[in-house]
Amino acid sequence: MVLVKDFKVVSPNVEYSEDAITSNYDYQTTEVKMTADGAWELHPKTVAYKFKTDRRVPKLGVMLVGLGGNNGTTVTAGILANKHGITWMTKDGLRKPNYYGSLTHAATCRVGNYQGEEVHVPFSSLLPMVHPNDIVVGGWDISSLNLADAMERARVLDFELQKQLVPYMRGTVPLPGIYDPDFIAANQVGRADNLIKGSRAEQVAAVRGHIRDFRAAHSLDSVVVLWTANTERYAEVLEGLNDTAANLLAAVERDEAEIAPSTLYALACVQEGVPFVNGSPQNTFVPGLIELATEAGSLIGGDDFKSGQTKMKSVLVDYLVGAGIKPVSIVSYNHLGNNDGMNLSAPATFRSKEISKSNVVDDMVLSNELLYAPGEHPDHVVVIKYVPYVADSKRALDEYVSEIFMGGRNTIAMHNTCEDSLLAAPIILDLVILAELLTRIRLARDGEELAGLHPVAVLLSYLTKAPLVPQGTPVVNALAKQRAMLENVFRACVGLAPENNMMLEFKA
Repeated sequence: MVLVKDFKVVSPNVEYSEDAITSNYDYQTTEVKMTADGAWELHPKTVAYKFKTDRRVPKLGVMLVGLGGNNGTTVTAGILANKHGITWMTKDGLRKPNYYGSLTHAATCRVGNYQGEEVHVPFSSLLPMVHPNDIVVGGWDISSLNLADAMERARVLDFELQKQLVPYMRGTVPLPGIYDPDFIAANQVGRADNLIKGSRAEQVAAVRGHIRDFRAAHSLDSVVVLWTANTERYAEVLEGLNDTAANLLAAVERDEAEIAPSTLYALACVQEGVPFVNGSPQNTFVPGLIELATEAGSLIGGDDFKSGQTKMKSVLVDYLVGAGIKPVSIVSYNHLGNNDGMNLSAPATFRSKEISKSNVVDDMVLSNELLYAPGEHPDHVVVIKYVPYVADSKRALDEYVSEIFMGGRNTIAMHNTCEDSLLAAPIILDLVILAELLTRIRLARDGEELAGLHPVAVLLSYLTKAPLVPQGTPVVNALAKQRAMLENVFRACVGLAPENNMMLEFKA
């Protein structure tokens, strides 16, 4: 294997300028048709696209909703430890900071062969990306603890590391946050001492002001906002309330109680033209919010970080169904002891998580009608329990029962100890880095004018349990397909063919 850290594509279809990379790309696809007599036909076709990616990497600010929580403090601490080269001793020896778990900054892509050896490049070198060390972090929290005390409360990082980070973090206190006890568990009231007061319209105005002030205070070129706060219950979607853009805006002005805090943050971001990513499972993106974002061309993405148990499920079920094995029962049990677990102990907030975890196998099941009759689906149960002692070290236990050849049964049982926030933190960094990058990519089809990607950011699907997609777009949950989609679009931006693993040069 050869790792090449920098490269340039040499092709008549690719042009590099000081400001942009322009690629003329032939997208090869298949059009499926049915004739008048019911016969199916497959028509290979080629569609010409033009991609233009801005090479100028901005100074990026990231505002986290839930800055003082386990994820927020872990992200902030990780950036600071990497930026300042902080090392620490444990019983296992000297530890050095890293970005393990980050697709953008700890993974590679194959680009070809050199003298019989496969050549890989860092994922971050496919297109110009922000480096995590350069991100300016800020945000909101309903708790007023400074980040050093909040980090200690979280019990995620080794104490020797925490001691060295205290001078960098004690001076940061989150901005006040929007709090509505009707949308999260009642057990969160003890943390809620740092609140934005007023009506919902006034709260949106306050968040917009915070974003503008943060941008100005740090001389930022771009800002991305990400929700990593408590899981909310599902909001009701009602005609006349949040079903259209106009109704949502009017409902906020009327101070309607059924507009969730996460939707208020998302609305503020759309109105400020700032990308907003939802890292929790609730239905933040009600139809009216999606309509507003689409009309404004303001990026939105989600839902719910895909880090441990669900990521494994999206790999394993894809493998089983793809191998012609029929999963008939999937039972997933979790227990965790962090604040996320405490909040999820309320039935309404747990239901949001149950929905996002349960839907992850749907597209894989629907892909194989040789195994499943129309309407047939595996039994799929998700259980989450709060066990304070285990803190952030979540336990996930899964049992997959499948039907195999000639009436046989196959059972796979799995135990997964997930350091919850240490798995989520690099995903948060990937989401904000990729969200910013997607705003710099424009494309055009068949000689049309260049335009930005669709504001509903499907390309973030690899990192989320319940991918948000535009209406009419197939939802893909299989992990390998999600990664291939993201990588191959980035390859197209620099004029490289999609990675198909055919390697015909070694087969002729």
